[in-house]
Amino acid sequence: MQKVLCSVAGDAKGNPGPGAFGVCVTNEGGEMIAEVAREIGNASADFATYNGVMVGLQTLVELYDTKTTAMSVELCLDNELVKKQLNAELPLHDPGLVPMFMEIHNNRVTAFPNLTIILVTADKNASAQQLVKEVLDAKA
Repeated sequence: MQKVLCSVAGDAKGNPGPGAFGVCVTNEGGEMIAEVAREIGNASADFATYNGVMVGLQTLVELYDTKTTAMSVELCLDNELVKKQLNAELPLHDPGLVPMFMEIHNNRVTAFPNLTIILVTADKNASAQQLVKEVLDAKA
C-alpha cells in the first residue's frame, strides 16, 4: 500500500490575529510532492490548523483522485487539541470549527479510509511550520 505523509501547521499572531497554515505532502521516502501555504485573515491557531487539514486533504484528492482510498495517509499535526478533536478524543467547543470538522470528517469517510492522525513535535513538523512563518512574516 502506497503511503504518503501530509504535515499540517497552523498559527495566528496574537491568537486570534493574522492567521496562516502550511501543508507539506511527502512520500514515504521524504520526497516533497506538494506544498501549500495561505494567509486566512484574522483567526485562532486552531482555526488555521483546521483550514490546513481541509486543504491538505483536498490537495491529496487533487493529486491522487480516487487512489486515496487505497493509500495509507498519515496526517501529522503539532496541534494536540485539533488532533484529539479530529480523532474524537475531545469534544469540539468552538461552534466556528464545526463546519470544518464536518467537512474533514466527510472527506475522511469517503476518500481516506486508511487515514491516521498523529501528533508530532514542532521540529518534526518544521517544513509546514516554515511555510506558516513565511506567510505570517510577509504579512507583517
